[in-house]
Amino acid sequence: MQVTETLSEGLRRAFSVVVPAAEIETKTRAKLAEIGRTIRLPGFRPGKVPVNLVRQRYGASVMAEVMQEALNTAADQVIEERNLRPAGQPRIALTGEPKIDRAQAADLAFSVELEILPEITPPDLAALSLTRLRSEVAAEKIDETLTGLASQQRDIIAIEEDRGAETGEVLTVDFVGSIDGVPFEGGAGTDTKVEIGGQGFIPGFSEGMLGMKPGETRDIDVTFPESYQTEALAGKAASFKITAKALGKPGEAVVDDAFATKLGFESLEKLREMVAGQMQRELDQMSRLRIKRELLDVLAEKADFPAPQNLVEAEFAAIWQRVEQDMQSGEVDDEDRGKDTDTLRAEYRGIADRRVRLGLLLSEIGRVANIQVSQAELTQALRQEAARYPGQEMQVVEFFRKTPQAIEQLRGPLFEDKVVDYILEMAKVEDRVVAPEDLALPPADAAAESPKLSFAPADEAEPEPEQTQAEPAQDAGDEAA
Repeated sequence: MQVTETLSEGLRRAFSVVVPAAEIETKTRAKLAEIGRTIRLPGFRPGKVPVNLVRQRYGASVMAEVMQEALNTAADQVIEERNLRPAGQPRIALTGEPKIDRAQAADLAFSVELEILPEITPPDLAALSLTRLRSEVAAEKIDETLTGLASQQRDIIAIEEDRGAETGEVLTVDFVGSIDGVPFEGGAGTDTKVEIGGQGFIPGFSEGMLGMKPGETRDIDVTFPESYQTEALAGKAASFKITAKALGKPGEAVVDDAFATKLGFESLEKLREMVAGQMQRELDQMSRLRIKRELLDVLAEKADFPAPQNLVEAEFAAIWQRVEQDMQSGEVDDEDRGKDTDTLRAEYRGIADRRVRLGLLLSEIGRVANIQVSQAELTQALRQEAARYPGQEMQVVEFFRKTPQAIEQLRGPLFEDKVVDYILEMAKVEDRVVAPEDLALPPADAAAESPKLSFAPADEAEPEPEQTQAEPAQDAGDEAA
């Protein structure tokens, strides 16, 4: 095999490769001989078919197969012998038209073009200095949460007086919502309890029931917020026909053992432990996100190597696709408003470059430290992903089993978390206790924060399990919320 390097510029490499005709011919003859030992033709005993007849019948197809195998093998050999680490799939192109002749093989000439991963020297992790903000759950916050839970579980005491509903009281109603006179999906409810003036409903919905008596019917006009979660309803004017059926008032919210038992806990102490633990986990997660962002900012400054442009371009394409979708739906970030397309593209290309370099650096740190994602961890992640699609768990599992790139999308976050944990163990981390509100992260572009790990192909969008049914329809009360 003759190999000539034709380009060595930055991270780009290109080679001209020629596989001699003699090598193609030798492999072609070997395959034809193998076929000759197994085929059956009239007038010939098994294994006695003349080679020239076998070649006449199968020579062209066998030679094409041999040339394809030689193409792949030779390209791999070029990369392996030069200890190259490709950043993505090499581009292989035949030089001229391949000559496939059942009678005689010809030289196989082709080119190999690729970008390689840059030389990356991981920073001295022990020299990194980070501050981890921590916060403890205050007892009064636990009390507030328990009181809120108790308020949601209060019994409704019937009001026998013949009068209209007042603020804070609860009407049991049936309702039907419509837009331009046409009922919409999820816009109807039966025996729905609505607290007059209470939260959790679209503006004007519960307020419009003020003064209604059981047995009364009323039309209420409202407008769904522009930010409403159901896009088809966002910003739309709607009318609800309300029929009041019963009036009541919430009973007293009592936080005691009986209340805890009603929720399935042995005692109020056990319920309190559960609430405290959940609230603390949320604070700990906020703490981790905060220090992770700080760590990524520090690493981004140290990732001063060039990024392979094919990875950057693929990552930019994925980010820009989301930006264009946001533009079409009118959900442009405040920071992006007023900027022209060229400016936005340049800024988001910079984000793509940062993501790729951070991903390469994290991947290299993980490689050097021999950090692996175990099969058990991957299986657990797959179970959690499948649980997001109730009733479709088996289809989701089957999808991931048949889609290797989807499995890599599960492996990526696991690997990233393990590398981040490893770095935090090695670095100098100072813990500082702060108030819970100080843990909140300032707004930031998620695309700029998430590194693109090198083993997850950057040009592949994150796959989603194929939907076999529509999203569950919201409960009528929730739809009006």
